[in-house]
Amino acid sequence: MNDNIYIKNRPATFEYAIEDKLKAGIMLTGSEIKSVRNGKVSFNDSYCLFTDGELWVKSLHIAEYINAGYAGHLPVRDRKLLLTKKELTKWQLKVKEKGFTIVPLSMFVNDKGYAKLEIGLGRGKKLHDKRETIKNRDVEREIKRYLK
Repeated sequence: MNDNIYIKNRPATFEYAIEDKLKAGIMLTGSEIKSVRNGKVSFNDSYCLFTDGELWVKSLHIAEYINAGYAGHLPVRDRKLLLTKKELTKWQLKVKEKGFTIVPLSMFVNDKGYAKLEIGLGRGKKLHDKRETIKNRDVEREIKRYLK
């Protein structure tokens, strides 16, 4: 089993200031988990939304598995996230506050073979915050270059 599958949503940490993180299970079909294990996941414009007290991830693209045959899946569909009731109510209250949203940060397969989605409670960054992030990244890069 390949246990080093870790797919990261890079733009999420640039676009949002992440306040809190949580690891959630995700309901997938058989062909979807095989595509995830092949690393065929794209987070473009994906987000999480509460519907009837349940958390769903929307517009997460998992490419079709080539060998699926008739048992294939739709690449972009709503997928349910598996969290405890306590976590769901806590985050639902936070999302009702102004400016908070839930964004998928990364997807990985744990040592038991289950796909997990790391989600973050984020607040949208302003333009000056994004510039500061770029500046900090450049400074860290220069320090690493100097230390080598």
